[in-house]
Amino acid sequence: MHERLTGVPPDSTVLEDMRADIAGGNAAAAAQTAMDNSAFYNVTLKNFVAPWTNEEQSVFVPLNDYTATVIGMVRDDVPFNTLLSANLVYIGSGAGIPAYSPSSNDHYQALEDQNADLKQRLTATTQTAVSGLPDGAAAGILTTRAAAAAFFEAGTNRAMFRFTMLNHLCRDMEQVLDTSGIPDRIRQDVSRSPGGDSRIFLNNCIGCHIGMDPMTQAFAYYNFDAAQGRLVYTPDQVQAKYFNNDTTFRYGYRTPNDDWANYWRHGPNRILGWDPGRSGSGEGAKSMGEELANSTAFARCQVEKVFRNVCLRPPTNGADRAQVDAMVSSFRSGGYRLKQVFADSASYCMGN
Repeated sequence: MHERLTGVPPDSTVLEDMRADIAGGNAAAAAQTAMDNSAFYNVTLKNFVAPWTNEEQSVFVPLNDYTATVIGMVRDDVPFNTLLSANLVYIGSGAGIPAYSPSSNDHYQALEDQNADLKQRLTATTQTAVSGLPDGAAAGILTTRAAAAAFFEAGTNRAMFRFTMLNHLCRDMEQVLDTSGIPDRIRQDVSRSPGGDSRIFLNNCIGCHIGMDPMTQAFAYYNFDAAQGRLVYTPDQVQAKYFNNDTTFRYGYRTPNDDWANYWRHGPNRILGWDPGRSGSGEGAKSMGEELANSTAFARCQVEKVFRNVCLRPPTNGADRAQVDAMVSSFRSGGYRLKQVFADSASYCMGN
């Protein structure tokens, strides 16, 4: 169990404590003891999160504000359903560490170069304080510098939505394709007859864009300026990238603001389990992040990722699926504590 959670063997004292807990029928307590080891944060969590921070989904990337923020949230039992909306970022401390900069990754690179103990040296602060974002514009890991560099640079900001769905609802766009909705918010850059054949649009393109384009409108005021090396936010001013190729279909939707709407609350994508207490529309990335992170699909995605990471396999049989269902329920009802999901997964997989 210790090696599954940390990648390193326990010392004799920890081993005996864990053995006593397991013998007493409290395997979850043994898992919590294992996670007190700094390797859980420096190795397990860092490698768990790193692929979410880049389009290549590579683990071989430097520590950054996205990764550090997730690690800090898990350590501190911050409700994980605030991952896509909180005005929060974790920064490091200690000698030889340059101050956090919204225009470089030097702060986190220095932490990594020092092999800093992330269990001890990460501190929570606000994005407003260190990046200058207005409170309403901060949207959890979506507005970290690392996420912006990976998913807001160039393009049309659809990448940010696609990779948020992939990483945090475990669905790529093809898996939520729905051609039954209303295409009134599809932007001007999408051809209605690609290659001269409108059937391609009606039977394929429309399936992703009906849902994606109204949601991606939440990012209308965001961009990543490669020259400055930082996230740029322009309140009440839609970024020019939203009008790229606007003559492709000039009668398409022209983005006027950052109002978003979730068209997937109707049709087959209701299966994602949208929170009935929410309206399904709003302004800006923060409220859109809340919409995504309070869905059943978000909770299940986190649990399944942890299960695979700890058990070294996806859920494969009825017992595994029942365990995942139970963990999804307890994750949501217990304050969205992801560290507890690691403990529960380790407890289960130890005997299965």
